[in-house]
Amino acid sequence: MSDLKFEKLVYRFKPEYLSHTVDGKEIKDDTKQIYFRGACQIPGSNFNVGFGLVKGTGIVDPYPHKHPTDEYLIFGTESLNAKDWDARVELTLGLGDEAEVIVIDEPMTIRIPAGLWHCPLNFVRVDAPVFFQPALVQGMFGGTYLMPGGEKELYYNGQIECTIEAGKKCDCCKKCLSLSWEKGD
Repeated sequence: MSDLKFEKLVYRFKPEYLSHTVDGKEIKDDTKQIYFRGACQIPGSNFNVGFGLVKGTGIVDPYPHKHPTDEYLIFGTESLNAKDWDARVELTLGLGDEAEVIVIDEPMTIRIPAGLWHCPLNFVRVDAPVFFQPALVQGMFGGTYLMPGGEKELYYNGQIECTIEAGKKCDCCKKCLSLSWEKGD
């Protein structure tokens, strides 16, 4: 990193691989994803965004959850040409009797207002890669999840190093949310 004043406002992407744990079982996919994870990568940020190509079927976020801020889910094609869409994705919005399954069968953006329960997100059929971009208007990805044992607050920052303690994997302690680029943190 240079000594330039505004260099702290730049985060250079590092490829990640989709990996998450569901019910104690780690799920890995060798598809490269790229994420900007908010305040842990640029102190003071209140935004999360990722993007990558989904090339196979599967469920992302199997448990319904909600965030305290808006989230946007963007679906497109590898070529960015709508006529190349060849997939079926289903997203559940709401809970119980009020739940609705939104079928994503063409490129689109879905706004999920703050507080709206959503998921699972199921990539049912993927015959051509799907460009997928989740964007969340908060400094760290997470919210309230409806787990088998009840509601639980969970946060996730991926396989990244802690901003505060070099050599340590991020454990979502949330201390980075109080940092500010302006103060030289």
